Amino acid sequence: MPVLAAQPRPAQYGGHIAEEKPNDSRLRTHQALGLMRSTPIALLLALAGCGAQDEMPKVETVTVVKSYPHDSQAFTEGLFLDGGTLFESTGEEGTSGIRKVNLDTGEVTAQAPLSAPYFGEGIIGWKDRIYQLTWKDQKGFIYNRADFKPLGEFAYKGEGWGLTHNGKSVIMSDGSATLRLLDPETMAQQSTLTVTANGCPVKDLNELEWIQGEIWANIWRTDLIARIDPATGKVKSFVDVSALGPPTPSDDEVPNGIAYDSAAKRIFVTGKMWPQLYEVRVSDGAANGAAQDQAAALMRCQPS
Repeated sequence: MPVLAAQPRPAQYGGHIAEEKPNDSRLRTHQALGLMRSTPIALLLALAGCGAQDEMPKVETVTVVKSYPHDSQAFTEGLFLDGGTLFESTGEEGTSGIRKVNLDTGEVTAQAPLSAPYFGEGIIGWKDRIYQLTWKDQKGFIYNRADFKPLGEFAYKGEGWGLTHNGKSVIMSDGSATLRLLDPETMAQQSTLTVTANGCPVKDLNELEWIQGEIWANIWRTDLIARIDPATGKVKSFVDVSALGPPTPSDDEVPNGIAYDSAAKRIFVTGKMWPQLYEVRVSDGAANGAAQDQAAALMRCQPS
């Protein structure tokens, strides 16, 4: 969305502009969060009455192994690692695109812009191709992985948010609690997977990554990553990344972007307009209180 210099920029979360959705149930009030902070998680969940409850996912934290430079102007929407090279998709109308990035230096070594009115979203590599989603246009783009030459387009219904693959299917998020599994050759939908935590649907699933047999998903407007069992859709645990990123982030500077080096078993995370990308490992350390509150909110079933 273009922004005039003389006007305040509308608050955006995960690439999605809050003021365009004034009735969206995802908007939470500061008052509600304040009440949650003073109430134990177990009591909140008991009061919520989630019905058929699963085992309650715990909230894990991360330890930083190493930090790498990241373009602080990149509105990160998609991220994956291949052969030591980062591939990144950026959003916002007029500045969207895909790029290759040198992991060690943060240098952009190749890029292909995505012209307005498209708002770039998640990307994933499959064989010699890269697939890229757009937010609201129900259209995706296909590129040659080597040189970003356009190869075609594909269509889907609804919004496009994040992409990953499990070696058999491309996995797509659309901002709901339902992930779509797509045929990687045709991008036609094969099946769906509903994601739940403590028996409650987990909405706002955003950027995705396949890590050691799990689907990892950033959750929009939170500091949490969900670790999802692909067989059941149940969240096995949440990962708190609130310790990462700018010390005083703006509304735009949210966590979004997960990449995995399967050869060296390295996990990388970043966020929108973050100046660093982090190699991390999961830790059992105490999670941030706000992240605990966010997890509690996700595990309280909301009326459909």
